[in-house]
Amino acid sequence: MRRILFFACCILASVNSLMMKAQSNKNVIDEVVWVVGDDAIYRSEVEQGILEARAQGHRFNNDPYCFIPEQMAVQKLFLHQASLDSVQVTDSEIFANVDARIEFFIENIGSKEKMEEYFRKSTSQIREQLYETEKKDLLVKSVQRSLMSKVKVTPAQVKEFFKNVPEDSVPFVPTQVEVQILVRQPEVSQEEIDRVKNDLRNYTERVNSGKDRFSTLAVMYSQDDGSAARGGELGFKGRMELVPEFSSVAFNLNDDKTVSKIFESEYGFHIVQLIEKRGDKINCRHILRKPRVTDQAIEKCILFVDSVCDEIRRGEYSFEEKLPMISDDKESRNNYGILVNNYIQNEESENYGTSKFEMKELPPEIARAVANMQIGEISKPFIMINNKGKEVVAAVRLKNRVNGHRATLKEDFQLMQQVVISRRSAELIDKWIRDKQKTTYVRINDGWQNCEFQYPGWIKE
Repeated sequence: MRRILFFACCILASVNSLMMKAQSNKNVIDEVVWVVGDDAIYRSEVEQGILEARAQGHRFNNDPYCFIPEQMAVQKLFLHQASLDSVQVTDSEIFANVDARIEFFIENIGSKEKMEEYFRKSTSQIREQLYETEKKDLLVKSVQRSLMSKVKVTPAQVKEFFKNVPEDSVPFVPTQVEVQILVRQPEVSQEEIDRVKNDLRNYTERVNSGKDRFSTLAVMYSQDDGSAARGGELGFKGRMELVPEFSSVAFNLNDDKTVSKIFESEYGFHIVQLIEKRGDKINCRHILRKPRVTDQAIEKCILFVDSVCDEIRRGEYSFEEKLPMISDDKESRNNYGILVNNYIQNEESENYGTSKFEMKELPPEIARAVANMQIGEISKPFIMINNKGKEVVAAVRLKNRVNGHRATLKEDFQLMQQVVISRRSAELIDKWIRDKQKTTYVRINDGWQNCEFQYPGWIKE
């Protein structure tokens, strides 16, 4: 399905091809190169898409000036359907994708400054442009999911599909593991807590006195990587989208000039400022500060976890008996420590929401710990960053491992079923696009038609 999505499909153009096209159009500031329905595709949009593709370090197999506008045209077909179906996406979804894309660019290009130089735009301008790009991408995905939800297959159809499939075409199932985890949060000193609160009081005074804007201080000091670059803004959220402590304070704010009291959540200490209320949703900005943990506190925590693990190894307790009494991880504590695969963001993964992990899906610290363990073995304590961004001490027990193998209907039916569903979904989407081509007005400028398109129906005889 990634071939259908624009930015998921963008790959690096060859320098020669880029230079030749740029030379041929060097005297044109901008021009409409495609028209799809009522929407135009501009040469500048195509070149921006190529720039972003290059920033991702990929390669094109064909001319990017053919591939990119075709993918944009496909996107416009889906966006038109999204408009007809009144499909909506939330700001929080869009901002999450934008932040991930910015981080990817910075990592690939080398730094924030190099990214700005590469795109010849400020980070805020890049973010603004990516907002529209990611919004469109999410709308496209929503329409595709709606179409693919109609695809159903029976066990008999799965069995029939794989009956004559060559062995080397049968999916290979990577090694999968199930892991139990014990987590302890090192103790934070009262002195450190007081220091963090004093910082937040200082920020509040600077805002209330008019010396600084809340958003400026959030950019400079907030330790919430997801919102700091946006001046601490979270986007519109409902009560259930926020942790209870945050929701309780934020939804009681009524004045957009007021800074909230200091409060604590599982992420650290916060202050919040209201931006706008809209129905049962709220948009606000916040500053998060996390107390530092000392090396001595970490060492003390490691010794404690190590002693508990030794007791379990000696048979004084089982892992399941001891864990609920001492683990600080709320998500796994009431599940006998069993990790659930929601660390990864790809909900299309076969393992998402289950207790099974491929090694690449595990947090790296846990993956290193279990790599050479035997089933039932308990690791030595190690330090990791949890999903709240806090430094914790953990130990894991390998509950089960299934080594990599060729999928079988008996052991891997769900995977085999998904292969058939994916194949039929791809066929459905392909047919949908070709049908839409027949009923959509398309005009392609001279000089942009001599291409081997994936969907030849753009040019009508």
